[in-house]
Amino acid sequence: MGLIQQGSALTALQVMQDAPVIPVIVLHDVKHAVGLARALVAGGIRMLEVTLRTPQALACIEAIAREVPEAVAGVGTVRSAGEVQACIRAGARFAVSPGYTHAVGQACRDAGLPLLPGVATGSEIMAAQEDGYKELKFFPAMQAGGPAMLKAWGGPFTDVKFCPTGGVTLANAAEFLALPNVACVGGSWLTPADAVAQGDWARITTLAREASALTRRQG
Repeated sequence: MGLIQQGSALTALQVMQDAPVIPVIVLHDVKHAVGLARALVAGGIRMLEVTLRTPQALACIEAIAREVPEAVAGVGTVRSAGEVQACIRAGARFAVSPGYTHAVGQACRDAGLPLLPGVATGSEIMAAQEDGYKELKFFPAMQAGGPAMLKAWGGPFTDVKFCPTGGVTLANAAEFLALPNVACVGGSWLTPADAVAQGDWARITTLAREASALTRRQG
């Protein structure tokens, strides 16, 4: 992994290509944020998607951005332009959304925040492309067609790279990563709720090492 300086500009493709997996993180207590981030970085995973699914999410992003400079704090479940601004203030360096709207896309572009917009249909891919986005999150991946859908999209959308998320596990990640239009996958299996609650950082580092060792198709 190349060095990414704090404060330096990132692209969505750099976020996707840094490691085979982007962890989808749900944090209920800010006291777990720094230990979790350090454990993931120790296992070779530094692009960290902290989802806006809990009241503590922004405080957790802020703690990671402040205390773990080796990590790249990102934010997930972004659904409005207002959330984009709040996440930037907290120190987020990339964003992931469950779907795509022009307002969210414009807010991220105006702020210079890399965005992986969520798509599940061809029409949604085209809408994101019209606004200049071609690195996309395929969500919910398994429920929306899995690897077979991504293979089908490989014909009409040859210039798009995907990060499938939703139902992706260590057991099926390799099938996605073998596809030429998949740059990485997103998954919650790297940060099990019980391991986070117990502060079992050694277990999370082990899971991160397994994920970072997954093989991606090049090109």
